[in-house]
Amino acid sequence: MADEVILDLEDSVPPALKDEARAAVAEALAAGRFPAATVSVRVNAPASPWFEADLRAIAGAGDRLGSVVVPKVESPGELERAGGLLAAASEREIGLQALVESARGLRDVDSIALASPRLETLILGPADMSVSLGFTSPADGPRWDFVRGAVLVAARAAGIQAIDGPFLQVSDLDGLRASAERAREFGFDGKWALHPAQIEPLNEVFSPTGDEVDRARSILEALSGAGDGAVMLDGEMIDEASRRRAEATLARAGDGRG
Repeated sequence: MADEVILDLEDSVPPALKDEARAAVAEALAAGRFPAATVSVRVNAPASPWFEADLRAIAGAGDRLGSVVVPKVESPGELERAGGLLAAASEREIGLQALVESARGLRDVDSIALASPRLETLILGPADMSVSLGFTSPADGPRWDFVRGAVLVAARAAGIQAIDGPFLQVSDLDGLRASAERAREFGFDGKWALHPAQIEPLNEVFSPTGDEVDRARSILEALSGAGDGAVMLDGEMIDEASRRRAEATLARAGDGRG
């Protein structure tokens, strides 16, 4: 099962159908039947003629909307504008997620991450980013390391989530898994799926293994009587940083001790 369902008003909708799609999404939100705990909507970009109408329509469509994904974010002011529009359209505290998809957005990602108290997540958008940076294709590889690193550091410094963008070769599940494993190694919290077939591999990669959960529990038990000091566990020195990592692992696993 997916953690989040995102309804798209941007790339998947041609210009002639924007108004119709907006109305359909608002109706779906009002109905409220989705197979995920969190429901978000990707609106059209701030520079587009549909941005404000998108925000007003979905913000007033009931309480099922959890957050708004703002694409092609390149400045803090765009998120401030989005937050103001949401505040005017709804008394609920609807969250924001920012898609970082260009060289300009990557350059200013630190200030973008701090732009709004509504901001919950930074998301790396590989397709547009690859064009903006001049990559020959959006395919995964080591050239993405500095991009992922910049997005991750900005998110962590702001205390928000970092989500890796989708793997575009939908039928290549081995490639998807490799890309997801690389993102997890970097410290990302998750990765977008484009197709239902991608959900299970992504859940497997980003969910702690049984061995990781057991190790986290052992670390917390070993540190429980150590105060602020370091101790040895199976030949490894563990300390407060080990505790925080173990708690994060158990939180991802749904263990109440995390």
